[in-house]
Amino acid sequence: MSEWWTYRPSDFLLFSARTYHRLFERYNAETWPVHLLACALALALAWLLIRRASAPRTARAACALLAAAWLWIAWALHLQRYADINWAAVWFAAAYALQGLLLLLAAACDWRRQPGPRDTIGLALFGAALFIQPWLTVVLSGRPWREIELFGLAPDPTALGTIGLLLVLRPARASGAARTLHAALWPVPLLWCLIGAMTRWTLHAQGQGG
Repeated sequence: MSEWWTYRPSDFLLFSARTYHRLFERYNAETWPVHLLACALALALAWLLIRRASAPRTARAACALLAAAWLWIAWALHLQRYADINWAAVWFAAAYALQGLLLLLAAACDWRRQPGPRDTIGLALFGAALFIQPWLTVVLSGRPWREIELFGLAPDPTALGTIGLLLVLRPARASGAARTLHAALWPVPLLWCLIGAMTRWTLHAQGQGG
């Protein structure tokens, strides 16, 4: 038996790069035309974030729409499809469902948008999640468009967009409960960005090694 330090990250991967990309190809084919609804959701969220009027009300609507995306991914992707090739997807589904429920709870609270550097960074991340990341995942890797990973349907851009939203929004009241809820919304998207980056890096290393 080889020593543990001789193993590469790709040795622990439960699926090949082609299997992973094929997952999104099937997912997109089987869920069409939900993509039209996801695009509408993304544009609605962008409009809600940019709009300054009635900040608490529009922020609640943004949280509710984003909650729907997290709950959909938990069920339609992680539980129904990703679990077929990765046993950990059941736990991913649980984490995404939890994030969706927390966002639903956030939709019942008052939030405000505070202009400043954090606001600018948040909007930039949100825009990247909507318009840049999905296209880069297929263009840079040479994958076909039918394997695209869209915001609201795929985990990576949705997690990145959520981080952007959290940078933009602030509790409207400086209560301990509001601050706790805002803090509780960070761990899952941050952790998923790490998981997603590690998965892509390992798949790339696997492809290079193969």
